[in-house]
Amino acid sequence: MEGGGAVRRRTQERRRRRRQRPGQGADSPGINCRARSRSTSPAVRKKLNSDEGEEELEEPKAEYFDSDDMFADYDSFSANNSFLTEIDDLEQKHVHFSTNSPNSDSLDRNIAVQPVGGVTQMSNARNLAQVFSETNTAISSRDIREYDSWKRMKEQDNSSEPQDNDLESLPSSQLFFRQHSEECSQSATVIKEIPCQLDFSDLPYRSDTEANEQDCKSVFEPGRRKSLKDHLKNAMAGNARSSASLVSKSKQRKEAIATEEMAVAETTDDNLAFVDIGPFYGLPTKVKELLLQIRGIEKLYDWQHDCLTFESLQKRKNLIYSLPTSGGKTLVAEILILRELLCKQMDVLMILPYVALVQEKVGSLCGFGMELGFLVEEYAGSKGRIPPIKRRQKKSVYIATIEKGHSLVNALIEAGRIDTLGLVVVDELHMLGEGGRGGILEMTLSKILYASKTAQIIGMSATLRNVEDLQRFLKAEFYTSNFRPVELKEYVKIQDSIYETDSKAENGLKFSRLLDFKYSSELQKVDPDHLIALVTEVIPKYSCLVFCPTKKNCENVASMICKHINGDLKKVKEKEKYHLLKELRNICSGKLCPVLKRTIPFGIAYHHSGLTSDERKCIEAAYSSGLLCLLTCTSTLAAGVNLPARRVILRAPYVATDFLKKNQYKQMIGRAGRAGIDKAGESILIVQEKDKELVQNLITSPLESCYSTLLLDSNKGIRSLLLSVVGLKIANNPEEIYQFMCATLLSIQPQLLPNKSLRDVTMEALQWLKENGLLKERENSDGEKNCQNNLGITQLGRATYKGSVELAHCETLYADLKKGLEGLILESYLHLIYLITPYDMIPQCSPNWMVYFKQFNQLSPIEQQVTSTVGVPESFITKKASGQAIKNFLYELGIFLGTG
Repeated sequence: MEGGGAVRRRTQERRRRRRQRPGQGADSPGINCRARSRSTSPAVRKKLNSDEGEEELEEPKAEYFDSDDMFADYDSFSANNSFLTEIDDLEQKHVHFSTNSPNSDSLDRNIAVQPVGGVTQMSNARNLAQVFSETNTAISSRDIREYDSWKRMKEQDNSSEPQDNDLESLPSSQLFFRQHSEECSQSATVIKEIPCQLDFSDLPYRSDTEANEQDCKSVFEPGRRKSLKDHLKNAMAGNARSSASLVSKSKQRKEAIATEEMAVAETTDDNLAFVDIGPFYGLPTKVKELLLQIRGIEKLYDWQHDCLTFESLQKRKNLIYSLPTSGGKTLVAEILILRELLCKQMDVLMILPYVALVQEKVGSLCGFGMELGFLVEEYAGSKGRIPPIKRRQKKSVYIATIEKGHSLVNALIEAGRIDTLGLVVVDELHMLGEGGRGGILEMTLSKILYASKTAQIIGMSATLRNVEDLQRFLKAEFYTSNFRPVELKEYVKIQDSIYETDSKAENGLKFSRLLDFKYSSELQKVDPDHLIALVTEVIPKYSCLVFCPTKKNCENVASMICKHINGDLKKVKEKEKYHLLKELRNICSGKLCPVLKRTIPFGIAYHHSGLTSDERKCIEAAYSSGLLCLLTCTSTLAAGVNLPARRVILRAPYVATDFLKKNQYKQMIGRAGRAGIDKAGESILIVQEKDKELVQNLITSPLESCYSTLLLDSNKGIRSLLLSVVGLKIANNPEEIYQFMCATLLSIQPQLLPNKSLRDVTMEALQWLKENGLLKERENSDGEKNCQNNLGITQLGRATYKGSVELAHCETLYADLKKGLEGLILESYLHLIYLITPYDMIPQCSPNWMVYFKQFNQLSPIEQQVTSTVGVPESFITKKASGQAIKNFLYELGIFLGTG
């Protein structure tokens, strides 16, 4: 072959120069991707031979983009060592294999080209590594390893199994539900996710012209199979065109993943915006199947159908609907929530009155969330992130208590995300008129009405006398019905006589029967209310609830019943009760409450806020399954978890020391009767002779009204509201603030403002906030007051509303914290206890000063130093113990005494 000697000399010369530069070999990280590509493309250089060596001059860069002749002269170097000659042999073997194998396309699939860091590899990395090493190419083993790791990462990303990132994004309650489901059943349903978009960000760059040419070839030659040589030529041409990246590979991968997630989110939104929703009240048929599978609901009640097809809902108007307890109000709200999440792709806020009810609702919706692809987030107690995580792909339903719901709305307004809420559902809407919590609920709804353009408000309420006021406040329609799935019979017990309530009878009571139970004189003293007789008529065949005024009374009643009831109850489901006790003992780390230890073998337990969350859930599950037949509980269960019973007994017409309200009474007796199980439910209110007249008034009295509570406790509610309105920049001048106040429930009830107008009350509250250093007037650059935008919030004011600190205590708390900064004594816990003592405990403290003086003398010197530091010197305690009058009573003393 002519010129063969020159070719060999040039080849040997190159090898000699490679050995002289060991630090820049093929495995060296110093050689970039472009250098590797050029080293395997000798046709892009002009070679000039001479006796002393060779001189290489690079051609213009334009020739790198000529993919047709890029490898045309490659075989001129050596007939034996040619890289493409080896590839031709491999190709012939491949063709021979494909003609003799039924799976002729398998090899094509195995040589799919993928790029890694500018070096394009085939998917069968091991075979390529062998080929490249035999042909002295510049592709290193390090590249092969990098490709293997990259390929494994891509396979994990494209896996259909849920990834760690997906699990980390789930709220804790929903993650617990998923883990629990997987443990309980290996055949748990896998959530169907929208398929991820293909990631083309790593592919070599192609110009529009090249792309069109290749696309045309693929169109006009659909049956043409690319040879292995074609694959390599295209791949190496792509490497030659691609520029060396100055960005790390890990950063490139992160950017690629972020781009992919954004593309999926955009595609998801586009697809769901035009999806055919389905026939089940605007939802897919799968929702109906899940209701049957999870809840056992085959068909809705007629009133539920009427409410869901109410014209106001179709027009996205606000709605208030009212029905008796256990009428199925919550199911309507849940269907509306699902419709908002799945059909309109908006977040939802659901506000419930108690932590227990929030936890129950989170658990009941988690199954739907896992199946339908939305998130269920709990906002109660210490749970819930403020502000919530902003998610691209999935929508969230926030289940919150009244206080947490208010904080959540504040955070969304401050972050400019309030319009992400499409629906706000409020259970027990009538709580607007109940004390301080009612004021917080009114603040929350007022801010949503004023600041949000997208939120629809749905309120579930007890039947009220002035529901028209709530309609005007929320600008809502009203739907009501007297439907109840199970008939309820109300009774009142006075001594040993039982009366049935009857609105037509005199005093509203009609004699029904006498108790027929033989009481000994001893038992009569222990159980004067005949509780044992009343529960024995029901248990263990049916379930029973006994509402007690206090938590301690719950435990005492449960112990008393077990002590004197028939011992045969222990034999009912004895083995299951043993396992229940064992489970509770594990939950309590072996320290099971002695009351529960005595009562559970009889199928009896107590239920109140003193139980831990796990204990409460365990007892509720046991009661729902029928393992426990009797619960003694406080009034919170009536508005909390759904635990119906055949018979409900009210131990006394009191909640703690307060006489029952009409709504509370209706809630408690509403737990009687289980839909689908009992044909009727009955309630019995035990009344002492002294309370007979009050109970008659309770039964025959008209429905209660709901009034704004913003003016309670010296206008505390309205001051807190205006402070947060300015802090959140909802309104920042007196006129805007007054317009905001016109959207509250207070503005609709002028009878609450005697001798004053709403404007006067608003201006007085603003003045009080400025005088106490919570608000300030802004000034222009020239020092003049700005009349258009002249209200701002101080640092103390911002800390007050963000920390949910009561306005009456914010200044005192700030002073105490500043005093603590001057010298916090950490050798004893006493100083820290002083700082965290609630201020509302002070009025409850009335110490015996002589006892207090003796206890003070027993303190260590360090602890006595704490008392002096916080402003309670020994001289003061001595004077109080000796009975001397002190004119200036130290306020700090009351705070300090609150520690006791």
